[in-house]
Amino acid sequence: MTTNRKQYATGRLTAVTGAATVEDAFKSGVRRLNLDEKKDGLIYVPHSYDKKQPAALAVMLHGAGAPAENGLSLLQRYADARNIILLAPASRSYSWDIIATDAFGPDVIFIDQALSFIFKYFAINQNRIAIGGFSDGASYAFCLGLTNGDLFTHIIAFSPGFAYAPEKKGKPAVFISHGEYDPVLPIDSCSRRIVPQLQRQGLEVNYIEFRGRHEVPSNISGSAVAWFTGSPSPSL
Repeated sequence: MTTNRKQYATGRLTAVTGAATVEDAFKSGVRRLNLDEKKDGLIYVPHSYDKKQPAALAVMLHGAGAPAENGLSLLQRYADARNIILLAPASRSYSWDIIATDAFGPDVIFIDQALSFIFKYFAINQNRIAIGGFSDGASYAFCLGLTNGDLFTHIIAFSPGFAYAPEKKGKPAVFISHGEYDPVLPIDSCSRRIVPQLQRQGLEVNYIEFRGRHEVPSNISGSAVAWFTGSPSPSL
């Protein structure tokens, strides 16, 4: 399939939500997307999923140099109880395209294809569609989340480095967490700058600082899920 990369130059996605049109025999658990032989993505379908009750969707992006499994692991422990389908793509290179090459391109295209797959096979709650990630994955989640805020209702950013979008659409709600002693992406030059920038844009920001380093403690990920799903914090 030939893809026109120019149409993705600003990070805009083309996948659209709607009623699932294909019956999928896969019931629950982890599966490969089978969209790429070497750098594929993963999907987790919760045991609670029922096409008659549309699930929330969270696209979770790994940090630099990590596999797709790392993105999946950020929220997987909560997916069954909260009826969340998780999509975890793998970056085409060591990190996400705008970070690695200063331009949108192959990662936007792959994520768009993955989202089209999800919307084709699964019933999704259009009021609960998040994009998120950790570290570079969190930064890239901002890139796509702010650019496609008419698709993504929520952005979940664990320890982001920056929030960049050449083209902004919609006003997604934002969750940010950051460790006070993060040696990789220092909080002063990262989240403490990002938060006021987003607030000046009129975005709703739920911001948590914690006594930790470059990490995602379970109480932080639990708070993010509760915020995203609009339900009490889960017990672990």
